[in-house]
Amino acid sequence: MSKVNILGVNIDKVTMKDAIKMVMVFLESDKLNPIYTPNPEFIMNAREDGEFKKILNEGALVIPDGIGVIYAARINGEPLLERVPGYELTENILKEISDKKYTAYFLGAKGDIAKLAAERMMEKYPGLKVVGWRNGYFKTEDENEIIDEINRLGVDYLVVGLGSPRQEKFIYRNKEKLKVKAAIGNGGTLDIMAGIAKRAPVIFQKTGLEWFYRLLKQPSRFGRMLKLPEFMSIIIWNRIKKNK
Repeated sequence: MSKVNILGVNIDKVTMKDAIKMVMVFLESDKLNPIYTPNPEFIMNAREDGEFKKILNEGALVIPDGIGVIYAARINGEPLLERVPGYELTENILKEISDKKYTAYFLGAKGDIAKLAAERMMEKYPGLKVVGWRNGYFKTEDENEIIDEINRLGVDYLVVGLGSPRQEKFIYRNKEKLKVKAAIGNGGTLDIMAGIAKRAPVIFQKTGLEWFYRLLKQPSRFGRMLKLPEFMSIIIWNRIKKNK
């Protein structure tokens, strides 16, 4: 499978259909396959955090989650096939496994959001087996207890919504302990599945402006959003230098 390098982070050149097929193959494997979902903010953080960059580049599947990543690849002259949002990938996988033997576990968010997300998904996809959940407010010393529960329940697909880079580092740090087949770092996915947060309207999704919608809904994200123009400036400047 070919990859596209964006500022040192290797992104898989896949469509949503490709990604779903790959995850279904992972679910038949005998090892943990990490799935990561980089957007421009991830990539900018990886420039400053070598461990995070290493983790992303060792993922079994690294999907282009943000529209900025798609634009960057196009500017670099190595276009990706399409945007593959992490939320949509996980919901597609849950739908796909609802009539199969595989099980899921939701880890992350606050309070009972993970439980609510599990209940809503099992209602939406009859037959889906979300066998456990746990909120994301735990300490490092609690991890072994959580991993023991996940392993005891025989989980196949682990959704980790702890925010980045905590979720990716959790997966990487425990990859030898976890007996799951696939684990995805999935940010705010559980909040959306629980109905606590909403995705941007379709018009924002189709025009690549989900980031702007989130900014309108959460002005507190402004500082984080500044990384997007910085990211694009670096991409454009690197392209200019390359063409000189």
